[in-house]
Amino acid sequence: MRYDEFLARVRERGEYANQDEAAQVTAAVLQVLAHRITPGEVKDLASQLSGPLKEALEINGDRRAESYGVEEFCRRIGERTGAHTRTAQWDASAVLSTLADAVSPGELNQVISQLPSGYAVLFGKPDLSD
Repeated sequence: MRYDEFLARVRERGEYANQDEAAQVTAAVLQVLAHRITPGEVKDLASQLSGPLKEALEINGDRRAESYGVEEFCRRIGERTGAHTRTAQWDASAVLSTLADAVSPGELNQVISQLPSGYAVLFGKPDLSD
């Protein structure tokens, strides 16, 4: 999926005012996700994305994956975007469900397998939340 296509979907799902807002939210969500999964998985995920999406994931280089739940994940997104946690959860869902459409099913499963079950719903995969 091309970058502009990705942003168009995020903009539609998140109901953002413009592409710039969608781009800012997308970068914030991907940067926080990159802290939550292993560096190897970040590289695998980034290999399936283009341009600024890839850069947002790889911005932190190699570092250890941190362990925290959905609430902390959303709090960290909100910190980057200036949004309340509830809005950040909406933002995460708009970006991560688009990400789920943009990468292979195998890659998506690898990413989700590194996260507690509560994250699956953010990717639009509530059936994996059990």
